[in-house]
Order: sequence, then C-alpha cells, then structure tokens
Amino acid sequence: MNVLVAGGAGYIGSHAVRQLIEAGHRVVAVDNLYRGHGQAVDRRAVFHEIDLAETHALADVLAKEKIDCVMHFAALTYVGESVTDPLAYYDNNTAGTISLLKAMKTAGVKRMVFSSTAAIYGEPDSTPIVETARLEPVNPYGWSKWCVERVLRDYAASDREFAFVAMRYFNVAGAAADGALGEDHDPETHLIPILMQTALGQRDKITVFGTDYPTPDGTCIRDYIHVEDLCAAHIVAMNALRPGDTRCYNLGIGKGYSVKEVIESARRVTGRDIPVEYGPRRAGDPAVLFADADKIQRELGWSARHTELDAIIATAWKWFERHPGGYET
Repeated sequence: MNVLVAGGAGYIGSHAVRQLIEAGHRVVAVDNLYRGHGQAVDRRAVFHEIDLAETHALADVLAKEKIDCVMHFAALTYVGESVTDPLAYYDNNTAGTISLLKAMKTAGVKRMVFSSTAAIYGEPDSTPIVETARLEPVNPYGWSKWCVERVLRDYAASDREFAFVAMRYFNVAGAAADGALGEDHDPETHLIPILMQTALGQRDKITVFGTDYPTPDGTCIRDYIHVEDLCAAHIVAMNALRPGDTRCYNLGIGKGYSVKEVIESARRVTGRDIPVEYGPRRAGDPAVLFADADKIQRELGWSARHTELDAIIATAWKWFERHPGGYET
C-alpha cells in the first residue's frame, strides 16, 4: 500500500514511517519541520517538506504518489500552550486537518488513520475509560482533536466511500528497540523524558505536582503505552479499514502507574539518583486516567506487548544515553 504519513518527522510519526516500511508498505512522509526532525525520517521513505495548510501542494503529492491511505500525526500537542495560544491549536490541528481532507478529496484518497487523544475525554466519570464515555475536553488541545473527530464523522456521512479510524492514545512513551529513534521535544513536557534528562544531569531535579490525590501514594496515575505498540496498532487499523468505516479505538495498556512509581522505575533502569521536589497540584490534572483497550483487542486482535514500566523506560534510556542532545547528537 502507498501510505502518506503526515507529521512523519515527529516522535510518533517517525516510528510509524519505519514500521510501515518494514511491513512492506511504500511510505511518503510530509512534515513542516516546525517541531519535527528531518534526521528522524527513515531514508527509505520519500520526504516532502509541506505544511498542512498547503492544500494544493498536499493534493499534488497525494495524486503523484498514488496514495491509498493517509496516516495523520501532524499536530501541536502541548496542553499548556494550547491554553495560552488556542488559535494556533485550532488553526494547525483542526483547520490543518480540514486542509488535508480537502487535498485528499481532490486526489481521490478515501482512507485516513487519525491520531486523536485521550484528552477528548477530559475528566472522566470513571476508569478504565471506554470509547463510549462522555467526550468533554478540558483544554483547547483536546477540543481541537474533538473537532477533527466531528469533522471526520460529518465528512464520512457525506461520502460513503470515505473511511477513517480515530486512535485515542493515552501517554505515549519509550523509543525504538535499537535506540535509533526516540523522543526529542523542545521544550520537553513529558514525564519520562524529563526523568531521563535528570538522570543524565541535564536537569537539577524533577518536580512532582501534587501528592494529595486520592490514589495509593497520593500522586496521579496514568496509562503508558510504548510508541512501537502504538504504531503497530495504527497499521493493524489501517489494514482493517473498509469503505464507509467510521471507527475509534483507545490505545493503552489497560492499567496505570503513579508518578512515584514512574520515578522509582526510572531510578532502577538508569541506576542514577534522580532528585525530586514536590509542588502543588496543577489545575485540570485528573487523579486517575487509564484505558479500557478491550475494543481494539476484540475487533482487530491488537494488544500492547510492552506492559511493564521498567521495560518501556529501558528503551527510552537507551535512546537518551546514545542521543543526549537529541537528534543533533
């Protein structure tokens, strides 16, 4: 299959490009390189530096490369930034996807695998979270993704040949098993990379926000899914899409780890002392978030292979040890 990966130079997109190639697909990656890294794109892929807003350029690539399916990861993803600059998130994430859909319509491409997020659930009434849970995001990032899911459903209703699957991920973590690909964000906001940077001495300490949550150790609990498992799920879902399909799946391991458990795991894996300071809760941080991923297991036969935290963090540590300065190392 000819697959276009939007956001193919990003953390998740670059892993997907590689997996797709190794699964025998022909891959075309597009990215504006605003926060992506050209060095992360597998050299076996065709690469075009294009922004989502460039509808005509996207349509030309889709037609020229005879694309069968679009795997769409291109997005801004910082929750805090979405609060201070919501227009950028609706412009890039929502309007950008509409531009991509227009290009797909012009080129006659009828399948999309969309990178959604568990942020569309907001603060859930109960856990584990199922796909039928109430959708009520609590920040513009989550709303920008919710809007895309709505647009996809409306577009599919107008074109019975169009098919999509929305993949709602929880906390993506880890790196390629061989250490060749990993997580390189600036600024870095994710817990595990911050722990790795602290273990390397690049940060003095890590701050834990809130120790009085109603959890066994007082810190937030989250579901961590390995990036390679996540990408494998995208490929399985892509292969299952049929004309008219409108699917959504949670992607997680189905259990959560607390912030303190993640810190202790990082200390075990790295063998380093990781200094910690404790601060007050951050507004909008739910106590417990983890997925019910039974639906994708039941319908597509996918389940996460990496379910132990030490094993997930070990792949991240391998990347950070080899690339302490990210892709510029």
